Amino acid sequence: MCEEAGLGAKAANDAELIKFTNNAVYQLPDAGLVARIAGSATVAERIPVVIQAARWLAQHDAPTVRLVEEIPQPVQAAGATATFWYLVPSPGPDPTGTDLGRILKHIHALPAPGFALPSWEPFARIRSRIADAEGLAEADRVFLTERTDHLERLVQDLEFELPAGVLHGDPFMGNLIPGPHGPVICDFDSLSHGPREWDLVPAAVGKVRMDYPTDHHSPLAAEYGFDVLTWSGFPVLRQLRELRLVTSVLPVLNTSPGLRAQWQHRMDTLQCGDATTRWSTYR
Repeated sequence: MCEEAGLGAKAANDAELIKFTNNAVYQLPDAGLVARIAGSATVAERIPVVIQAARWLAQHDAPTVRLVEEIPQPVQAAGATATFWYLVPSPGPDPTGTDLGRILKHIHALPAPGFALPSWEPFARIRSRIADAEGLAEADRVFLTERTDHLERLVQDLEFELPAGVLHGDPFMGNLIPGPHGPVICDFDSLSHGPREWDLVPAAVGKVRMDYPTDHHSPLAAEYGFDVLTWSGFPVLRQLRELRLVTSVLPVLNTSPGLRAQWQHRMDTLQCGDATTRWSTYR
């Protein structure tokens, strides 16, 4: 992939895998770059929008990671599709909920982009991931499909309080990267136009479901000026976020066996209606 990008094969010699869920993300320290390789056909389909979004956010000086414009994007090799990004310089202080609230306010205040932004439609992507699932038992497939249909009906009846607009789509703390001038946000796979409440749900679900040692939701809500936990529609969007956290890795479960144990834990609690047992980060 590095050779195809014009970096030369040696650029991959010190490649370090830093994340592999929906994308395989490699740090290339000597080149000062990051390679992001789509982990499934579903993810690869979003890459043109990701590239447009990255350029649009850069034009508005948003605190985001930057695409390498010197490389024709995307890069394709051996049946895989990748994008290349500048490595964020280190060190920097650990990101906080306040940082995330500030970044979301910045993104939500941007004018509509000059390209066709997808509408917020989480259910099509969830169904696509169920269809692309590796090694999923038929009973689990039926459960996830029926839960998706049920939540779609509930979401259609929600009354949102915030005005609709540009969404990051997946702004959890793991998508913030510390930098010398403050954190920046990455991962534009879910950038869309829709209800702003959705961008506030990940940190809230992090507080009530995940085993994070720090409450990032409370400072985020204070900085943003809206506490989604107090909104009547939060229980529905919580269920949708949790369903997404279960289905997001389905297309790569077999090729990434290290994800299986945590996925099964999440699936078991979802199936038995357990809303209190804590989940851990996929590793």
